[in-house]
Amino acid sequence: MLAKIAKFFNDLQTDAVAESDELSIEMACTVLLCEVMRADGHLDSSEQTMLTNTISQHFALAPEEVSALIEQAIALSEHAIDFHQFTSKVNQHYSATEKTQIVSLLWQLALADGKIASIEEHIIRKIADLLHLSRAEYIRAKESILS
Repeated sequence: MLAKIAKFFNDLQTDAVAESDELSIEMACTVLLCEVMRADGHLDSSEQTMLTNTISQHFALAPEEVSALIEQAIALSEHAIDFHQFTSKVNQHYSATEKTQIVSLLWQLALADGKIASIEEHIIRKIADLLHLSRAEYIRAKESILS
């Protein structure tokens, strides 16, 4: 019985490692953007348009690739327990300057509907913390959008 339980948890851990290895940087960033977009419970058309444009420009993807990426990212976002697997991918691949730019994109998306909900601000702060950004970097990213 204990062997079966141990095997079950081992298989779960192996599956989680395999999933995180397959996670692309594009997907990780898109999921984080989707988290902010979904945070206030309103999927505003201006936010969706901003998300599509942001992904298209940031990653230089074709429109059909962007649509597929966003669709998968929303599904991952809806089932994610936390942000760690996504922020760790960003931490592996991006410099502090690039991570600050990602946080700026999060602020842009949050502001796309004309207002920033407190839950959006909370999520952006949490993501910035997981990206190991200093308070100054976080504020710089926010001010670059709000100014």
